[in-house]
Amino acid sequence: MEVELAEVRDFLAAHAPFDSLPGEVLDDLPRRCTLRYARRGSEILRAGSMNDRLFVVRSGAVDITDDGQVVDRVGAGGSFGMSAVVEHVPTRYAVTAREDTLLITLPQAAFDELSAAHPVVALHFAATHHERIKAAIGQLHQARRGSAVLRTTVRDMLRRQPVTAGPGATVREAAQAMTDAGFSALLVVEEGRLVGIVTDRDLRRRVVAAGLDPSRPVRDIMTEGPVTVSADALALEVMLEMTGRNLHHLPVLEVDGSVLGLVTTTDLVRLEQASPVYLVTDLARQQDVAGVVRLAREVPAVVTQLVAEDATAADIGRVTSALLDAVAVRLLQLAEQALGEELGPAPGGWCWTVLGSAAREELGLSGDQDHALVLADDADPADPWWAALAERVTAGLEAAGLPRCDGGVMATNPRWRMRRRDWATTFADWSRAPEPEAVLGAAIFYDMRPLHGDTTLVERLRAEVLPRASRSELLLTHLAAQATRMRPPIGFFRGFVLEDSGAHRDTLDVKRGIAAVVQIARVHALRAGSGELGTAARLAAARAAGVISAETARDLSDALELMSYLRLRHQADQLRAGERPDNHLSPERLGSLDRRHLRDAFAIVRTAQQGMALRVPRVG
Repeated sequence: MEVELAEVRDFLAAHAPFDSLPGEVLDDLPRRCTLRYARRGSEILRAGSMNDRLFVVRSGAVDITDDGQVVDRVGAGGSFGMSAVVEHVPTRYAVTAREDTLLITLPQAAFDELSAAHPVVALHFAATHHERIKAAIGQLHQARRGSAVLRTTVRDMLRRQPVTAGPGATVREAAQAMTDAGFSALLVVEEGRLVGIVTDRDLRRRVVAAGLDPSRPVRDIMTEGPVTVSADALALEVMLEMTGRNLHHLPVLEVDGSVLGLVTTTDLVRLEQASPVYLVTDLARQQDVAGVVRLAREVPAVVTQLVAEDATAADIGRVTSALLDAVAVRLLQLAEQALGEELGPAPGGWCWTVLGSAAREELGLSGDQDHALVLADDADPADPWWAALAERVTAGLEAAGLPRCDGGVMATNPRWRMRRRDWATTFADWSRAPEPEAVLGAAIFYDMRPLHGDTTLVERLRAEVLPRASRSELLLTHLAAQATRMRPPIGFFRGFVLEDSGAHRDTLDVKRGIAAVVQIARVHALRAGSGELGTAARLAAARAAGVISAETARDLSDALELMSYLRLRHQADQLRAGERPDNHLSPERLGSLDRRHLRDAFAIVRTAQQGMALRVPRVG
């Protein structure tokens, strides 16, 4: 062996996980590696870039950062690049040389082969990647109750029934069952009790390599009396057990000893991958509507997790909106591709826009669809291509758990599918004769955010329409009157006004308070000539323009955050209970402090409405 290769071999042999590899594997490994030098301060990896190799620090040190926060510092013998090579996705982190650094790099193909042949390698890097994710989440979110692995039980992680067979089943039958289910392990059960486990590795070593007849019973190759874990154990405990015993699979048992499921190292890694970043990445890779719908069904679980981590309602709204944006964009791309094959390319320029809370990036867990199509001026709105696009995407969103809008504010409705110039004309009509329906349409129109397609169509439309709205005192007066009529559920003496009949009897509709702040902020922002979409940003713009006081802007922002957070917490509780999320809070279920704060929030909204009413002429 050449001297340089021998030095690389000896270095790797002194550091985990390479120190556990057989000698012949270590002898061959340096020939598959390359050396790379990085000067101090140079960028080695950029977050979001594609990376096709594992890096091992031979000498020097690197800083690994997530959104500017240092999550790890790696010195000689340490590795990085796992987020890409473990998952085959763009790298999550940025890596910069802290000092002059010499790197050993292992290509993706060699890493994959090494991990498949030696599970200790895969487990080591999965665990390292997991710890790095946990550190990043801890710094970015500062969750009160820690990372997901610190509070999630094994029972909560199980999503699918395990593959099982009796000890008398043949090896061929066991292998076929694992293949059909897409599982890497099978539990051997006899009379309801676990007696063994068979893994992919067992099939390779004990059957294929040993030349064993696949018609033999599975009891001949199973691992008897496998290590198990309780269904109520924490994910952290499982991770430590797997790492300590070098295991990839752990059967999960109920208290009475019955088999409940199987947890794997992949489950542990993906527990942190339930973060929005991973979900958005996965959505973008889906090749059919069914895949998008399947992943979209995970969004409520991600939002519920964020609530448990005490993220702010504003942050949760942005994350939820980003996730559903990703769902809609992928559905649009798939629909455009399918229609291109069936009907030809789009007959003109177009832009899909989201409306309402989606446009403001303030989504909760109980919303429906609100969207529109803005077409280029030379497009024909009657062309069936547009209706087909709208229906495909709307149906996909519905399958993903977003109900259709009862009011028909969707691109499937020709009234919300028009050319840019027709939108401008419609808005001009709303401004000149703001009847109730026109006022509602104008309010919806202001909350319009371009999502996919030719976004300049919407940008030009808003640039034309918003100044006109700011100058239309008649329209602003009607919008302000609408804002003052949306009363939060609080009485004259600060008592809650509860529903007195129906399914929501003895509850209060917190959405009334939230909607009131949204409408107040919209009017003030228009008076300030601002094109902001988010409610907090609109209040800030109005404050900066002197339309409202700093105190009013701050109080309304705080009230919005409190009401929105209590609603999200209520909706997360409903999801955990298997109920459909709504906006109706029961005062009896709120703590005394929450009730007092909610009364204060409603009172702030009422005061702001009264102040607005004093400046608004009577209309109607």
